[in-house]
Amino acid sequence: MKTLERFTTADAAEVYGVPSWAGGYFRIAESGLLEATPTQNGVSVPLVAILEELKKRDEALPVIIRFPQILESRVRGLNAAFNAAIAEYNYPGKYQGVFPIKVNQRRVVVETIAKAGRDLAHGIEAGSKAELALCLAQDLHPDALLCCNGFKDDGFVRLALWGRKLGKNVVITLEKFSELERVLRIAKELGVKPAVGVRFKLHAKGSGQWEDSGGDGAKFGLNATELLAVANRLKSLGLENSLVMLHCHVGSQLTDIRRIKVAVREAAQTYAELHALGVGIKYLNVGGGLAVDYDGSKTTFYASANYTLQEYAQDVVYSVLETCKGAELEPSAYPIIVSESGRAVTAHHAVLVLPVLDVTGPTRYPADLAKRDEDSHELIKDLEQILENINVKNYREMYNDAVDDKNQMHTLYDLGYLNLRDRARAEELFNRIMQRVLKVIEEADPKYVPEEFEDLPPLLADKYICNFSLFQSLPDHWAIDTLFPIVPLSRLEERPTKLGTIVDITCDSDGKIDKFIDLRDVKKAMPLHEFDPERPYYLGVFLVGAYQDVLGSDHNLFGKVNEVHVTALEDGGYDLDLFVRGQKARRLIEGMGYTSPQLFSSMRSQVDRSIAMKVIGTDEGESFLEHYDEEIVGYTYLE
Repeated sequence: MKTLERFTTADAAEVYGVPSWAGGYFRIAESGLLEATPTQNGVSVPLVAILEELKKRDEALPVIIRFPQILESRVRGLNAAFNAAIAEYNYPGKYQGVFPIKVNQRRVVVETIAKAGRDLAHGIEAGSKAELALCLAQDLHPDALLCCNGFKDDGFVRLALWGRKLGKNVVITLEKFSELERVLRIAKELGVKPAVGVRFKLHAKGSGQWEDSGGDGAKFGLNATELLAVANRLKSLGLENSLVMLHCHVGSQLTDIRRIKVAVREAAQTYAELHALGVGIKYLNVGGGLAVDYDGSKTTFYASANYTLQEYAQDVVYSVLETCKGAELEPSAYPIIVSESGRAVTAHHAVLVLPVLDVTGPTRYPADLAKRDEDSHELIKDLEQILENINVKNYREMYNDAVDDKNQMHTLYDLGYLNLRDRARAEELFNRIMQRVLKVIEEADPKYVPEEFEDLPPLLADKYICNFSLFQSLPDHWAIDTLFPIVPLSRLEERPTKLGTIVDITCDSDGKIDKFIDLRDVKKAMPLHEFDPERPYYLGVFLVGAYQDVLGSDHNLFGKVNEVHVTALEDGGYDLDLFVRGQKARRLIEGMGYTSPQLFSSMRSQVDRSIAMKVIGTDEGESFLEHYDEEIVGYTYLE
């Protein structure tokens, strides 16, 4: 039988796939701690150290740890990738990035990206009036684009045109043909020349979960006939130079670079056709879709991408270049390439920390049950013998015998031939047998589990109960099965001896994580360490900086979690720049139509009535009201 070798942090890195998905921003230290390396220059911050500092300050968990330096790095990296591609291919135009704030409207995110991208003329995209209000307030480079996407009313258009009057490079993207007359009317009222973009429905479609958001049936965009009508209408008014941008959307989280290249060629050809019509087109916006490799597999799997950031930039630039050459455009007419990358810019900067509260499941027993006695059923004796005799030569036979015994046990119990005590003993023995079978398989070959036993790991997985709400903090996992890397933040120099799934503290059976990243497939359980209630155990959920902050629901009235902003220092230390407290219970309750004074008044009346009836004493009543008031203004998670 194969002896298990000593477990090292290099093994942990392989087990949890850290080098594959971390993008150079996280690593496992020799101490067994998970570290952040937000500047990628060797300076590291142990995440557990941040948590210990928060505990000293009496701040509660769960918490999101944000690294603004990672946002800065992602903005610079995106621009550097495109600029390198432009230089490599001698592309005569330039690149301007745009951040779509629908991906994450949190203040630290928007302001950090705006600041990091100012010298690069990196812009922002708004899809609603509220988002536009946030965007207009940012200090952007004068050439930075402020793209207005989404359906619009008069108020939206008027706000955007006021931005142009203030000297900002605001471009209003037409999502439907009828929006053009609205823009023209309000522009005339305000006495401002509009800058118009047109979202064009490409025939090409993306790949991955959002494949259907592009193509002929896309929600947004104009067809070829409508595109020509916009150009002709503007030319008839002498406003042909107002049509400055062609905007195309292929999808989000595009996993296959070949699909991207096909779409970009179609978009570039349409740009060349518009230029031939004599309009003032100068921006080609290839939209979003730059994927994040959540599972690190570098494939077209929906949680991955078969390309790197640099490969994406090179393929976009080269495809535009070759198409423009084929259309015989003058170099001065080549478009400024624009992309709206949001997920790829924000995903890495945030880590959700889940404190493990308890563990329950098939390997956890509240007490040792008594051994079989003379009154026990013979089936119990049979299961005990199976457990004692499992080895590498007979484990398949023993497994099948145990499954038969378990099925027989349920039948006997239903018919009244087996008592509750024997049922409990049989269930425990069966679980121990399954654990022993799996151990025999792993000791024989740790990397191979026979196909017929692939369901054993999830069957034996314990449930690690964590202090969080899936619906608030990881809604994409619940709604669309997005896979996020999850890693223990400590003890990574120890071999994880347990298999586990994760459950939250909501009263909902859907509040669980039972799908995990894997380089070959989706795992139904993940390796974890034995839980010790006296020893804090934290799980980090990574790459959660895109969409999760803004899509969360208040199911069970669990609100937004606390967050801390961390800066790594050159001397090896770190600063906790800002601690933002999560939502209080009162805010969530009031969002449901109640008011705190009304609730407290109702409780006061009930307490006074109970005191009058001598059900409770006056001091007891006041103590309860004090506690009630504390909970109304307290953190919604377990403390």
